[in-house]
Amino acid sequence: MRIGVLGLQGAVREHVRSLSRLGVDTRVVKRVDQLDEIAALILPGGESTAISLIGGEPFLERLRELAKSGFPFFGTCAGMILLAREIEGRSEPYVGAIDITVARNASGRQVHSFEALLNVDGIGHDIPAVFIRAPYITRLGEGVSALAKYDGHVVMARQGNVLVSSFHPELTDDLRIHEYFLNIVEKRNQEDMK
Repeated sequence: MRIGVLGLQGAVREHVRSLSRLGVDTRVVKRVDQLDEIAALILPGGESTAISLIGGEPFLERLRELAKSGFPFFGTCAGMILLAREIEGRSEPYVGAIDITVARNASGRQVHSFEALLNVDGIGHDIPAVFIRAPYITRLGEGVSALAKYDGHVVMARQGNVLVSSFHPELTDDLRIHEYFLNIVEKRNQEDMK
């Protein structure tokens, strides 16, 4: 099982480090053809507009195709914005893989960055979370589960094989969220083999 980390911008190394600590074969993905070599893709934090522009329309189109097929995605911070079906203040989604609406930079400016401990359904208690200009989920579509909240805001959600978080689990030493995503990918692989 090889997991890809979108390597166009953002916290790429940190996700690769977390996966490596779990003994996972990892590939930094910078080209569309590399998407055929992986079982799942992590879209890291960074700047969502910059990531989409760097990748370009062919890249986004391929990600949209993969999303329709049930391909596993995990988006953190800007990655969550890229995967959301609706983005406040923007007419079109980027990938639209999960039926949520997000508000960009909802937690404030860079100087308002903070850390918190979260209770995450299905994962555990006291999960460390780093919020940096974090988006918040303002709407959950049908079939989307809220996994964690902070200060009344949904900050982590899942729909099928798509997992998203407002925060950066890759900036902590806690690997439980990455392990949770790997379990999603393994279940998908087992279903594909049947």
